[in-house]
Amino acid sequence: MANVTVEKDIVFNAKYDLKLDVYQDTDSIAETRPVIIDIHGGGWWLGYKEEETDWATDFAKRGFIVFVPNYRLAPKYLYPAPVDDLVGLYDWIKKSKYEFDRNKIGAVGMSSGGNLAIELGLKLGIPIASWSGIIDLDNWIEKHPDVVASNKNAPIPGTPVGKINQTGSNDPYYKWFVLNYVNGDLDLLRKASPLHRVTRNAGPMYLANSLDELSPTDAVEKLQRELTKNDIPSVVQFVTGHGHGEAYMDQAQIATVAFFNHYFQ
Repeated sequence: MANVTVEKDIVFNAKYDLKLDVYQDTDSIAETRPVIIDIHGGGWWLGYKEEETDWATDFAKRGFIVFVPNYRLAPKYLYPAPVDDLVGLYDWIKKSKYEFDRNKIGAVGMSSGGNLAIELGLKLGIPIASWSGIIDLDNWIEKHPDVVASNKNAPIPGTPVGKINQTGSNDPYYKWFVLNYVNGDLDLLRKASPLHRVTRNAGPMYLANSLDELSPTDAVEKLQRELTKNDIPSVVQFVTGHGHGEAYMDQAQIATVAFFNHYFQ
């Protein structure tokens, strides 16, 4: 039986006092085990590392060592601040004291955390899994000029991830947090969209989404097309219903773990 322990509030970025938690099974410590960077969601403006306890614990039980960071949030910090934080975390992990295979590092995230996992896949070439990732930014904004941006129906800060039920699309909130990420700067928004930055150096990607939820399915399809054009392997899983991220854990986790095990062989 797994014996998962958690080291909490380890500073990995002293400049911004950014901290992380480390989940690991003390019975599986070895130089051959892989790493998962587990990135919390929250529309780039809320959320915190403790929300990832269930997902991180599951990965740790399966033999991964899991690093769960905080990162800078909007509107105080705009794109690419959280991306820079996570690239810095990747470097910190590789230099850290922990035992693991330095060639087996992947990232996962849900919602805006899925977007940031994709960013690491694009920048570092590592395998990633994005559940309900926020993928289509500038194109979506351009095609929805009549939607009035509003955070009226945003999740209440502190609501457990598993209890957030978006019940399908929420265009006003989607528009609000996407624009909040760049303070309404449409030029910066184009730069922030991962759809414009897929290259042959990207890592393989596992992309999951519900068929009717906050994150549009056509964005997943667009990203997969760009990955395919650049000869980057990908797996897409669409699940029934309105669930966002953790809501479809039972349907996506086994396939996600299999994806990482394949690329970490």
